[in-house]
Amino acid sequence: MITLHGPEGVVAEGQACAARPLPPHGTWLDLEDPSEAETSLAEAVTGLAVPSRQALSEVQNSRRLNRRRDAFYLSTPMVSFRDDDLTLRPLGFVLTPERLLTVRFQPLAAFDTVKARQAERDGPASSVETFLALVEELIDRMADSLETMSDELDSLSTRIFTFDTSANGHGRRDASAPKRRDLALRRLLRAIGRRGKALAKLRASLLGLGRTLPYVAGEAEGWLKAEEKARFESLRLDVASLDEFETRLSETVQFLLDATLGLINMEQNNTFRVLTVVSVIGIPPTLMASVYGMNFKHMPELDWTFGYPFGLAVIAASALIPAVYFKLKGWF
Repeated sequence: MITLHGPEGVVAEGQACAARPLPPHGTWLDLEDPSEAETSLAEAVTGLAVPSRQALSEVQNSRRLNRRRDAFYLSTPMVSFRDDDLTLRPLGFVLTPERLLTVRFQPLAAFDTVKARQAERDGPASSVETFLALVEELIDRMADSLETMSDELDSLSTRIFTFDTSANGHGRRDASAPKRRDLALRRLLRAIGRRGKALAKLRASLLGLGRTLPYVAGEAEGWLKAEEKARFESLRLDVASLDEFETRLSETVQFLLDATLGLINMEQNNTFRVLTVVSVIGIPPTLMASVYGMNFKHMPELDWTFGYPFGLAVIAASALIPAVYFKLKGWF
């Protein structure tokens, strides 16, 4: 989809953008998941090369930030800010003093907000102002996402550090307790993993914008107004503060992951402890049964009237005494 926007809203859409020359109040040409025909049309009416998706996906800094005459070709990975879609997709900007061309491959609420402001005749008037408005909205969305993530991690922290290893929360165990604890720990791990993945995507987007802003501010200094330079600096500081906040959240995710794995290890240790105690309890009865299972000619107990019950009692006592001892010690 191709749309031409100006300070007062939509100027032209689709093939209607083919007017030559473009109207002077049409400062922003937006291409959302463009077809080859739309890409060719945008190149024809602007005289600018429209970068392909493959070109925008390059990871080298020189590929993401470069200048061709008076046009800046910029790209950054960007998330969609939707919980059901955390895939990073490239976002491209082609910025000149007269025009801004954007190339994206997903819907972005930040773009819709700027377009809504233009429809209300309160939109940015120039290509640089449009670029700044879009970046401001993207940064606002990232800040909101990080704040939401912080609240979710606080909730996860409460769940982890109040995790009850008993069966029903009252210290009494039942047969289904291990399964329920295992399921709860699995859910915690999945929840932490989702937050960690989302933070990694947001960090990549922040890193891209963090490199883009100072590059444009430095290279385009000659045709930037004083207030635009101040906005660039303000946005750069915003990105830096969000980057620090994201780093702290990433450390929190790692801390919660370690804590959850610690709980899992404790559960495993409890299981192995029970198995160890059971095996220890089983050793004395096995020893006694082995003794009375020996085939010697002279064994006094064989002639006793109550020799068989005596042997069974000794075997039972040899199992009961360790069990009581471990129970009193709290090991079983």
